Amino acid sequence: MLLHLNSKNFDSEVLQSKVPVLVDFSAIWCPPCQMMGPVMEKLAADFENKAKVAKVDIDECSDLAMKYNVMSVPSMIYFKNGEIKDQVIGAVPAEHLSDKLNQLL
Repeated sequence: MLLHLNSKNFDSEVLQSKVPVLVDFSAIWCPPCQMMGPVMEKLAADFENKAKVAKVDIDECSDLAMKYNVMSVPSMIYFKNGEIKDQVIGAVPAEHLSDKLNQLL
């Protein structure tokens, strides 16, 4: 299941997570972000119980976007043990994202 993050649950769901987390920083007005929506949903299902896949709306959570220096959307940031491990900017194939997530498992 794709998690929807906000300022209240980001720390507990991402920074304190026992499993790797892929966070998609996106916006509803962004066509590439909309293209990535089904990709992120599929990754969430594929990695269920192994890793978390989550989404942050940068318009609703501008504080998180600023904290993680998100200048372009979509921006996918990989976290493990509360630390940023990698980042991908722009619409990319699902395999690219899943390969990077598998490396963190």
